[in-house]
Amino acid sequence: MRDLMKLHYFLVVGMAGLYGSAVQSAASGPDWLRLIKGAPMAQTEWAARYEHGEGVAQDYGRAMQLYCAAARRGHAPAQYQLGWMFANGRGVTRDDAQAAAWFRLAASKGDAPAQRMLARLGGLAKTKRAICAEPVDPTRRPPPPLQLAAVRRGPPSPKRAQVEAMVTRLAPNYGLQPSLVLAVIEAESGFNAQARSDKEAQGLMQLIPKTAQRFGVQDPYDPVQNLHGGMAYLRWLLAYFRGDVRLTLAGYNAGEGAVVRYGGVPPYAETRAYVEKITRAYGQLSHPPVAPVARPASLTRVPFAASALPVSPPLWASRWVDSTGNSGQNSVVRQFGGAAVVLPNPLSGPVAAPREALPQAVR
Repeated sequence: MRDLMKLHYFLVVGMAGLYGSAVQSAASGPDWLRLIKGAPMAQTEWAARYEHGEGVAQDYGRAMQLYCAAARRGHAPAQYQLGWMFANGRGVTRDDAQAAAWFRLAASKGDAPAQRMLARLGGLAKTKRAICAEPVDPTRRPPPPLQLAAVRRGPPSPKRAQVEAMVTRLAPNYGLQPSLVLAVIEAESGFNAQARSDKEAQGLMQLIPKTAQRFGVQDPYDPVQNLHGGMAYLRWLLAYFRGDVRLTLAGYNAGEGAVVRYGGVPPYAETRAYVEKITRAYGQLSHPPVAPVARPASLTRVPFAASALPVSPPLWASRWVDSTGNSGQNSVVRQFGGAAVVLPNPLSGPVAAPREALPQAVR
C-alpha cells in the first residue's frame, strides 16, 4: 500500500510539473489566490507538495484545500489523494468510509490505483457521499518554512563531503546506518557545523546542552565531538524503541519522554513534519537491530497506568542487581504503537548506565 502511495504521488507531481509555469517556483511558494482558482493539475501538484513538505512547509490544511478544489472539478488524481488522506488520517480524522467515497469517484474515471484501493475497502464502498473536510480560509498564507537552525559566527564548517566521509566511517561503530545519520544531519543543520537554533541546539546534529552533557560532548561545535554525541543519542533511541524509526526520530526531536507520554509520535506539528521529512529521506520505517543500552534514570519515574497505553502483556523482562545485592525488574518489552518497545518499570530504581553507551546519566 505504501508503494502504491509513493508511485501515485510521483505520477501526480510528475504530470503536474508540465503545468509549473502557471504558478511560481516551490522555493518562493505559489501565488495562493491565483492558484486556488487555477488549473486542477497545478492545484494537485501544489497539494502534493504541501502534503509531503516538498519545497514548502508541510501543511495538511493547504493540501486538503487544493485537493478539494481540483477534486470538485472532477480531477481523478486529486480525488484519489483525498481518499488516501482519509484512509490514513493525514491531516484529518481517519474515515475509511469517506476514503472509499473518494476512491469510488476516482475509480469511476478509470484511475487504477483507486480501483485497487476501493476493492480493498470492500463493503464500505457506498456508505458515504464524498465530502471535503472543513475548508481553510483561502486568504491565509501558509506558515513560514520550519527554521531548525540559524548560522552562528565561528570557524568555517567542514565541507559536506568531509562530513559524509566522517559519518560513513563513524556510524558503524555505533551500529548505525550512515544513511539515517546523514538524513538527520540534513534536517537538523543542513551540514552546517556552526548551526545554532533558537532553542540552543548546536552543531551538525543540533545537540541541546543537556543532551551534549549527557553524552559527554564538551564542544558541540566541534564536528567530530558533535557526531559522536549525536550518534550515541540516536543509537540509544533506536535501542530504546527497538528499531522503530518514527519513534526514534520523534524522540530525537521532542525527547523520548514525550514519545512515551503520548504513546507514539507526539501531536506537535514541528515533530510530525520532522519525522515525515527524515523518514522519506531514509526510506525505511525500521532500522537494523542495535545492541541494548541503558535507559535514562529519569524515565523510570514516569507513572504508567495499566490502561493508559495500548500495550500487550510483557514479552520479555530484564533484571537489575545493585551494589547491595537488591534486585528487581527494571524494564519490559511490550507491543507499543505497532512496535516492540522497552519500557522502564516505574516501581524500579534508577538504571545504571554503561559508560560507553551513556557517559553521563540524566539527573
